[in-house]
Amino acid sequence: MAIDRVASLKRCRSLGIEPAVLGLSKKSKRQPKRTNRKVSEYGLQLKEKQKAKFIYGVMEKQFRGYYDKAKKMQGVTGENLLKLLERRIDNVVFRLGLASTRRQARQVVRHGHILVNGKRLDIPSALVYEGDVITVSEKSRSNAFFKELAENYNTLSVPAWLEADKSNLSGKVTRYPNREEIDVPVSEQAIVELYSK
Repeated sequence: MAIDRVASLKRCRSLGIEPAVLGLSKKSKRQPKRTNRKVSEYGLQLKEKQKAKFIYGVMEKQFRGYYDKAKKMQGVTGENLLKLLERRIDNVVFRLGLASTRRQARQVVRHGHILVNGKRLDIPSALVYEGDVITVSEKSRSNAFFKELAENYNTLSVPAWLEADKSNLSGKVTRYPNREEIDVPVSEQAIVELYSK
């Protein structure tokens, strides 16, 4: 399994992404190298794709799979792509505040701490559906990480398509997200144009 081990702040700088989008509180004092080179249309489209892949922690083969699936769905392909990426269980765990970054959420899921509808799910790329209930397993609640999380849990940043339950460290998918609710700084139209060449 391929893993992207690029330093997060360095990658944020090169792609022009705010570290807060990834859930990072650190900021880099370094500035990206300034060049007066004109970026081609292809270069801009490629950068948008790289942004989306980096934000959601997806490699090329898997990202292409999401694109192909989005193309077959009804509606706008670019919006469908982002909606699919938002519905990944690792992203939902991050959005519910059960992890501070998507990378941490991926690890929490991978280690079997998360239950979906009462069943253990350890595949970070699994999609959630309307009505799914996401909870931290009973065994994992005694873990120091989740104990601290229960004390400092903040449901204010949870998007409208999810419902968080602070007392049970759980959440529910009430509906699928709209494009307006997806706050990632990515131009999905550029990605569609890149793949349709």
